[in-house]
Amino acid sequence: MADQLARNRLSKVLPKGMELSHFSVLNHLAQINEERSPAQLAQVFHVTRGAMTNTLNRLEWAGHVHIRPDWDDARRKMVSISPSGRKAREAALQAIAPVLAGAVADIGPERLRAALPALRLLRQKLEGDP
Repeated sequence: MADQLARNRLSKVLPKGMELSHFSVLNHLAQINEERSPAQLAQVFHVTRGAMTNTLNRLEWAGHVHIRPDWDDARRKMVSISPSGRKAREAALQAIAPVLAGAVADIGPERLRAALPALRLLRQKLEGDP
């Protein structure tokens, strides 16, 4: 329920036309600062390749990512964030920062920090990690 409520709240403040899935992909690509294949991105986000392809097509249409053929394997494509994508990510971060800061302030940084190990362990167990 907390995940659903957080996604709903954040989706409402994202820049017009941006979905949470778009921001998530842009944020990931900006943080790793390397190209990834659509299959690799689908695995990272635990979605189907079709769902990732749909997200990437929308991001490409908006000019936020570059999609090129993989020169080593013509069957694959490689995705990188564009300068426009970096700007869109920054705009989204500025929009969601007050929402997250307000939630942290209400909960308290100490209580949130104390919950992180349990949430991290839950994520690892659900992903199937040892």
